[in-house]
Amino acid sequence: MKVSEIMSSPVMTVKGDQTLEQAAQLMLDNNIGGVPVVDDDGKLIGIVTESDFSAKEHAIPFSRIYAPQLFGEWMSKEGVEKAYESARKITVDKIMSAPVITITKEDTVAEAVRIMLDKRIHRVLVTEQDFPIGILSRHDLLKLVVRDTKD
Repeated sequence: MKVSEIMSSPVMTVKGDQTLEQAAQLMLDNNIGGVPVVDDDGKLIGIVTESDFSAKEHAIPFSRIYAPQLFGEWMSKEGVEKAYESARKITVDKIMSAPVITITKEDTVAEAVRIMLDKRIHRVLVTEQDFPIGILSRHDLLKLVVRDTKD
């Protein structure tokens, strides 16, 4: 089966100069977990996912201690709300992941699943000549189980 048969398309995008608040609102309004980031010409430059909005443990340089970081800033337990509040003004290009792992609509679903497993990602962008045309997420894989029985 080809990726084109189960991918979600068209894909919603944001530009790198948009705020995290705008990206989060788009994701909430459309019940999606990730959004490609494009340049002014619509070409893919990165991706922002819900995991980018979560704190992550990072090693403190030159030590064995790990501490939480949110949006690239070290934070205290008391600073979580403040970090999210200030994040409203951060632009998407500051936290996006790049380069992006992509596939084509002609790739097989098996190849896409292997990439998702190998790279430990929940979604993979479908591109055509560097333009995002779809997205294949874990949610789309449910379509493999539920078939249209109206035929």
